[in-house]
Amino acid sequence: MENRPVLREKAQIMDSAAMRRAIVRIAFEIIERNHGAENICIIGIMSRGAQLAQRIAAKIQEVEGQSVPVGYVDITRFRDDRESRGEGDKSDIPFPLTGKTVVIVDDVIYTGRSVRAAMDAVLERGRPDSIQLAALVDRGHRELPIRADYIGKNLPTSKEETVRVLVSERDGEDRVIILEKTGEENQ
Repeated sequence: MENRPVLREKAQIMDSAAMRRAIVRIAFEIIERNHGAENICIIGIMSRGAQLAQRIAAKIQEVEGQSVPVGYVDITRFRDDRESRGEGDKSDIPFPLTGKTVVIVDDVIYTGRSVRAAMDAVLERGRPDSIQLAALVDRGHRELPIRADYIGKNLPTSKEETVRVLVSERDGEDRVIILEKTGEENQ
């Protein structure tokens, strides 16, 4: 039997309106830094980064009148901190990456290991001119020298807390919450 921590909601950090504002701000910052939307593609880290990537791309298209290719990357086999269970690659990147500015989107940046895995997955598929990183929440505690170019919210947390991003497409609601351990449950 294995013990799993029991988590309870400690606080809501962002509601749907705050998430929407953060996504709009990130989209505008991407447009500004890259002088428009030409040559940009957006790749979300599965799972919730994929929904956020779609929303950012939609906002860029609304503002610039130009569609931005969106893909999704499954980082499972590129992780160095988790064992792969032999699952197939669920990535969907139906466009070339070589010569593009790739914006990787993550829901929460924490240790940096997910982002490193996403960069490995991207570089396996082509050679972009540059890779940028957008994260809805940056909670600190980096283990690798990685930082986001675009951040929705900086959120200092303890290592005992968990930050969870909920998106309506998967969870039925949009919000960001902090969870804390309340004990352990036998499995």
